Amino acid sequence: MQGSEKMTFQTRFAPSPTGPLHLGHAYSAILAHDMARAQGGAFLLRIDDLDQSRARLEWEELIYEDLRWLGLTWDGPVRRQSDHFDDYRAALAALAAQGAVYPCRCSRADIEAAASAPQEGALGFGPDGRTYPGTCRDRGYADRHATDALRYDLTRAEPDLSISFSETGLAHTGTYEVTRDHLLTHVGDPVLARPGMAASYHFSVVLDDAACGITHVIRGEDLFEATFLQRFLQHQMGLPAPVYHHHRLIRDAGGKRLAKRDEARAIRTYREDGATPQDVRRMVGL
Repeated sequence: MQGSEKMTFQTRFAPSPTGPLHLGHAYSAILAHDMARAQGGAFLLRIDDLDQSRARLEWEELIYEDLRWLGLTWDGPVRRQSDHFDDYRAALAALAAQGAVYPCRCSRADIEAAASAPQEGALGFGPDGRTYPGTCRDRGYADRHATDALRYDLTRAEPDLSISFSETGLAHTGTYEVTRDHLLTHVGDPVLARPGMAASYHFSVVLDDAACGITHVIRGEDLFEATFLQRFLQHQMGLPAPVYHHHRLIRDAGGKRLAKRDEARAIRTYREDGATPQDVRRMVGL
């Protein structure tokens, strides 16, 4: 179901193999799977193992085990990001050839220090944390070193840039405009590749979704703001824009979103305690 095949509804579940799947993952995977099946479409599985320092084969194997136990099936072969590092590097080189990519040596501490310095406008927060102020923007691409990140210079984008994306999630349904000014204010020059990595999360996922022909991205509402950046990257690389559906997050009794370190909510734990897949569906409201 990948490559050049066209479908009216093709979505994916893309977990990282860095810990056990929890109830929040179960909700997202089941929702994407059920929506695809209801539309007669395809449900693909991608393993987001971009960060090889944290990815573990045993966690990847557990992902397959958990999804099968939940009764979910996926179409076609599993796509693993680690098999496509050369594709990410080639796409990055193409953008660099346009003169819009520059090396950045700034650490998070440097960016925080810049945010606390006196300036006309306060730096806010975006999908990658503190908005980057453009400190290294004057460095040339040829000046890059192995310890540098690579960023996209948003000031190179069209001043009157106006693109959009469609959102069908209950909390955000509608069409949203993406402008250069919004990105400069709320994101700052985005990282395309981090030191020692072939690509950043945002850069890799837009390439992955396009390569797999994803028409609908179904994921948690915590990634809604990241969609503005990802839609921009799609536009700059001439990639198609999927429809987005950001769903509610599954939280604990105190209202805190679940994390992989919370083993008590792990799907494996429920399975070992005798729960059924139907029990898990009820727990997440499906």
